[in-house]
Amino acid sequence: MKMISIVLFLSMLLLIMYLVLPSFSGDPGTAISGAPNIYCMAGSDNSIFQKKRKKSEIPLPLPKYRGSLTVEEAIKKRRTIRNFSSAVSLNQQMVSQILWAAQGITEKGGDKRSIASAGALYPLDVYVLVGNKGVDGLAAGLYHYHPSENKIQLCIQGDLRKKVAEAALSQTWIAHAPIIIIITAEYTRTTKKYEERGRRYVHMEVGHAGQNIFLQAEALGLNAGIVGAFQDENLKETLKLPLSYDPLLIMPVGAGN
Repeated sequence: MKMISIVLFLSMLLLIMYLVLPSFSGDPGTAISGAPNIYCMAGSDNSIFQKKRKKSEIPLPLPKYRGSLTVEEAIKKRRTIRNFSSAVSLNQQMVSQILWAAQGITEKGGDKRSIASAGALYPLDVYVLVGNKGVDGLAAGLYHYHPSENKIQLCIQGDLRKKVAEAALSQTWIAHAPIIIIITAEYTRTTKKYEERGRRYVHMEVGHAGQNIFLQAEALGLNAGIVGAFQDENLKETLKLPLSYDPLLIMPVGAGN
């Protein structure tokens, strides 16, 4: 009887791993259809899956803290762009700078970041979707940004820009940008302290991140758009987001036409 119980337990465990976890075969970070990619969760840093995650990480160039455009000039120039040149690619320094502006670490040896966060709880996660030939030296796919190490981690391979545009009520212009920044929130990181009021704080925070992306793009000679109209569940399925992550913003970035 004891042996039967053990066999049943192991069978159930294998079934759960198959249904919930990303595939253990093929390239690291490739998620199974319909399953959230837990290797791309912020909380996986100290989990048993750390070794798997490390294999799919890519270090980015260090962000620069001085630019040629003043804050005042970037604010004056900022515009929401919906017409991008698909012929102009970005380099990895630009990607690093944009991700750092959205959520990067700004103190040596600490965890303070580029945007204000209620209670320093940091409920946001930032993803960058790279299109075919969108970034020099990066394969097309969805990458998760890890601020503490300034690295990105491959979550899903392939160019998903058209699928994201479809999820955004078929706003096809989104798919022409070389990269698309997607910001998600795990509300419980904030609401566990501030209860229902915490949801408002999260929404304030994503606004800070969005504005930083706008200004950093301008400082790099690029442009950005912003999209809040999308089907949440469709987008979550397309990006294989963890169940507790809610997408809040889509921001295409590139050279405007």
